Amino acid sequence: MLSNRVLITREDGTIEDIVEAEEAGPDTEELDGILSPGFINCHCHLELSHMKGKIPERTGLPEFVYRVITERHFDKEIMLEAIKQAETEMLENGIVAVGDICNNPITLLQKIRRRMYYHNFIEVSGFVPAVVEERFKRSADLFNAFAELYAMPSATNSIVPHAPYSVAPQLLEKITAFPGNRILTMHNQEDEDENALYRSKTGGFLELYRKMNIDHTAFDAPGTTSLQACVPYFFPGQKLILVHNVATSAKDLQFLQNQRTPQVFFCLCPNANQYISGSLPPVDLLLQYDAKIVLGTDSLASNRQLSILSEMNTLRRYFPRLTDEQLLQWATANGAEALEIDTMFGSFSKGKKPGAVLIDQQFSSVRKIL
Repeated sequence: MLSNRVLITREDGTIEDIVEAEEAGPDTEELDGILSPGFINCHCHLELSHMKGKIPERTGLPEFVYRVITERHFDKEIMLEAIKQAETEMLENGIVAVGDICNNPITLLQKIRRRMYYHNFIEVSGFVPAVVEERFKRSADLFNAFAELYAMPSATNSIVPHAPYSVAPQLLEKITAFPGNRILTMHNQEDEDENALYRSKTGGFLELYRKMNIDHTAFDAPGTTSLQACVPYFFPGQKLILVHNVATSAKDLQFLQNQRTPQVFFCLCPNANQYISGSLPPVDLLLQYDAKIVLGTDSLASNRQLSILSEMNTLRRYFPRLTDEQLLQWATANGAEALEIDTMFGSFSKGKKPGAVLIDQQFSSVRKIL
């Protein structure tokens, strides 16, 4: 972090320069706190904003997933109003760009207002091989709707898998081979039950399949973790944002180092992990392996707020050796790199328009400046 420097911007927020204080003009405004580029939220489910407080805390992941699937359907007007309020909350909390999970087109009505940047991750699931063709066609149709109504430079779009426990290998192959699918994301090892499923076909997801009447007889446990089973389906030229990573191990990280894999980013959503299962990702282990880390908020179904500053504060509380510089790097430049928007966002560089937020010295509040 730099002190005694002055940020010079145009009226539209474009960065002109950063100069020494003595070189700045007389109309300089002095701010008390930390001036940061706007935050990048690499994982959100804006379409679930209407579910705030609807699911009890610490149900565990399989039960949480079941409750989201079976209780997410509300009146359209209620959902639209919740989406609008959630987007406003993100803007007020200094978020300028979002990697947003989309299972339907409902967020389009808000996003076409172009209040912030979105990378729309069109999510597809289908654990039974018989549904693969139909599910993939549905996601491709949704992708085309987003591409037609909400195209660059205001957003980009990808088709992505939901999670290892919900995507058959045949579907994963179709997703990763989809033309232009360069930036992908996937919920990863959010719970140890996911690894149990892949190691020995045991754990809580079997009960979820029973309740959802999902035939899992075609699934043969490969005897590895879910990460080691699924990452090889992605191509080296792709970027893959793995989200949550609560049950990621040293062996998983060694596996990534020893394989030709996509460029992997680890997205941490600690408030959601605490809400769903009372757990946290292995941050110290990720740092030990020089993992590229970004931050997300998850949804209001699993979080009390959509605030990257709140996520940073949770990490500061449980991992006190983290520096503010590290956290801000994850919240800005790393996120912009992961979403391939670092020519616009993520740092105070000449010609960029990254937004600017002021964080107080205690990291207790954030105020949007630009």
